Amino acid sequence: MLNVGDAAPSTSFATSSGPASAADYKGRKLVIYFYPKDDTSGCTKEAQEFTALVGDFDAADTAIVGISKDTLAKHDKFTAKYDLKLTLGSDLEGAVCEAFGTWVEKSLYGRKYMGIERATFLIDAHGKIARIWRKVKVAGHAAEVLEAARTL
Repeated sequence: MLNVGDAAPSTSFATSSGPASAADYKGRKLVIYFYPKDDTSGCTKEAQEFTALVGDFDAADTAIVGISKDTLAKHDKFTAKYDLKLTLGSDLEGAVCEAFGTWVEKSLYGRKYMGIERATFLIDAHGKIARIWRKVKVAGHAAEVLEAARTL
């Protein structure tokens, strides 16, 4: 389990611009948020809230990357449908989710299954984890992350 102060895992993920990892953002703050699935209500709302604040995150010298196990084609469709202004990473094999500890057992109506925990990591300009939010509630979360990024 990762903790504040740990180095961010350097596992790579696919984006529409090519492969990337947290290490690619050194020198700049980075928000990596994990979400279960493109084009579902909570995940759409979360992406829209981060997109609405992308200018403020830029002013705070902070990049935003959302990661799920969806394909790049699905990410591209999701981005176009909602005019999202952030990078979406595809973690098809689950290595990034495993490294960040977001691939967890979940339960729905008594049925247990594995899935992505909605979690956010704020990484400082030196590649260290500055803040962690687990079991995120979407409403107002992007604004809370922005405030934390501004204080780094």
